[in-house]
Amino acid sequence: MINRTLRQADSEMARILAGELERQKTTLMLIPSENYASRAVMAAAGTIFTNKYAEGYPRRRYYHGCEYYDQLEQLAIDRAKELFGAEHINVQLHTGSQANMAAYWAMLEPGDKLLAMSVAQGGHLTHGDKINFSGVAYEGHFYGLDPDTDQLNYEMIAEQARQVRPKLMIAGASAYPRIIDFKRMKEIADEVGAYLLADIAHIVGLVAAEAHPDPVPYCDVVTSTTHKTLRGPRGAMIMCKEEWGDKIDRAVFPGIQAGPLMQIIAAKAVAFKEAQEFGFREYQRQIIRNCQALAASLLEEGFTLVTGGTDNHLLLVDLRNKGVTGKLAADLMEMAGMVVNKNLIPGDPLPSTETSGIRPGTPGLTTRGMKEPQMHQIGKAIARVVHDGHDGEGNPNEAVLAEVRAEVRELCAMFPIYEDLEA
Repeated sequence: MINRTLRQADSEMARILAGELERQKTTLMLIPSENYASRAVMAAAGTIFTNKYAEGYPRRRYYHGCEYYDQLEQLAIDRAKELFGAEHINVQLHTGSQANMAAYWAMLEPGDKLLAMSVAQGGHLTHGDKINFSGVAYEGHFYGLDPDTDQLNYEMIAEQARQVRPKLMIAGASAYPRIIDFKRMKEIADEVGAYLLADIAHIVGLVAAEAHPDPVPYCDVVTSTTHKTLRGPRGAMIMCKEEWGDKIDRAVFPGIQAGPLMQIIAAKAVAFKEAQEFGFREYQRQIIRNCQALAASLLEEGFTLVTGGTDNHLLLVDLRNKGVTGKLAADLMEMAGMVVNKNLIPGDPLPSTETSGIRPGTPGLTTRGMKEPQMHQIGKAIARVVHDGHDGEGNPNEAVLAEVRAEVRELCAMFPIYEDLEA
């Protein structure tokens, strides 16, 4: 990973990479949108495919010399189609945000109405939030969660859709721990004459393994990242009905981007192949089992979970009964070797820079090979940090954090990653 050539060419960059390798090896990745790519995926991402432009699509390039680039992109498309059963797939997107931008470009006109889950209730910025391009170019309207259950209430969504009459409805979230009923969302969209887009960036691996309901049969367009639960390179893709194929492709190129990152598309192809292996299905089911075990451990320690638990890869923890903010909890946990992100909770009284919650998840822990017993151990470690890792005034308790950090290092050593990679 950090080879002799890099050390000779750029010792400062080699030093930074060595530090990050050590950090990843010795800390627990609890951010649900992060994961460890396989060595094969990383190898493909670092190939000579980085050396060439390949604007356009297979057999329709604007550059010569693209024979093997056509082959690798078509391989990625074919594997993704086999994995997800979609009629048309574009694998050129660099990020999930760009995937949503391209989808909107293809489906909407400026000023058209969107209806999506609000960021404050678990949605994503690119679903129409006013501080994002999607809320500037389009008219964002938002549904929330049922205040009695903190879960999606489809009758409430249907009533809002009837009032708003959006051109596009969006199903998907970045901090929602329960199953999304895409079939019901399609029924609502059809009733009001709206298109339906599913953003499955978080749950894409679960969908691929049939551990979560599949949106592809019901949605006009499905956007996703290729990392997170899918465990591929950092990138994105769009799946759609054939009738949307040409519009989606034109929206991506030349609409919002030019030269695709062909080395990343190669890595996506590798990830799609890995996701077709039998072990991947079991891996996704273990992610869910692990997340539910972590939920049980935190509940035993007196934590409040939004919706009371989870059906997927993440939890949303309400810390208000613990007297700490999400930011303080995340800061303390990082000092103890557990990396998590602060997160808004439904009806959060604090701003997004502080928050009242954290959002732990289990994809990375499961990639390490951890199972339910380790989740209970981690839950207790989180509790110790939140309860005893500070003095009540926000100042760290160094002794407690050091003890938890030592426990985390021991756990990481028992379930290592990238064992043969050295600085």
